[in-house]
Amino acid sequence: MEFSGTVLETGADVSSVKEGDRVIGVSGFNGMAEECIADQKTLWRVPEKVSLQEAAVLPVSYGTAILALEHRAHTQPRETVLVTAAAGATGLAVIDVATNVLQAKVIAAAGSDDKCKLAVQRGAQGSVNYSQGSLKEAVRRLAGSRGVDVAIDMVGGEVFLEALRSLAWEGRIVVLGFAGGNIASVPANLLLLKNISAMGLYWGRYQDQDFPVFSRSLSSALQYCQQGRIRPYVGSVFKLEEVNDAFLHVIQRKSTGKVLLSLK
Repeated sequence: MEFSGTVLETGADVSSVKEGDRVIGVSGFNGMAEECIADQKTLWRVPEKVSLQEAAVLPVSYGTAILALEHRAHTQPRETVLVTAAAGATGLAVIDVATNVLQAKVIAAAGSDDKCKLAVQRGAQGSVNYSQGSLKEAVRRLAGSRGVDVAIDMVGGEVFLEALRSLAWEGRIVVLGFAGGNIASVPANLLLLKNISAMGLYWGRYQDQDFPVFSRSLSSALQYCQQGRIRPYVGSVFKLEEVNDAFLHVIQRKSTGKVLLSLK
């Protein structure tokens, strides 16, 4: 769905990029190839200071993180952010943007001690291994009885409900996915009692529904990277002919951060 590379040639009416430009792009599902055809509207030029490997990490993970934290949750400096699935590509992007761009405090929740350790290394102020007990109680010990201002959840099910119950007064929770396989029902009384907001973010739909917002998320990611304010994390790199090994690496839950295919 995402790629970085160099423009080989352009059509007659293309004006936004030229041959030789380094770009990132978003596609349907045709990015795993040596060459692909892309609409100029789905390409963004990569600044000189940003490597193609760093750039390849940005579109989905950082586009999602930026819209979740900035556009949806309106995260403010010094607020506390809880992120689940924190050692995945999007989780680490949330930690990076929240900590280094928005100046928020992050509590990272993940399913193993090693993943929690990585999240802390990447900027989280505290971590919770939610395979070892109550997420809500662990968050309370780290954040205090008030709770967290923002929760970004990608797991769903019981983890979502625990994150919801960890929110402070006027807290906001953003649903990004259901990696755990279960979709929870929202207890509406909790929204009422603490004036909580529960919202979703489907980053890809902005491309059709509100393209300026979609485009801005990618431009911001590239700008933050150029300025050195974010540090995209590459967990593993596989060759194109190793694509099945790369998928197996993800399916077996061995991956952290972004898994890339490299053609060089």
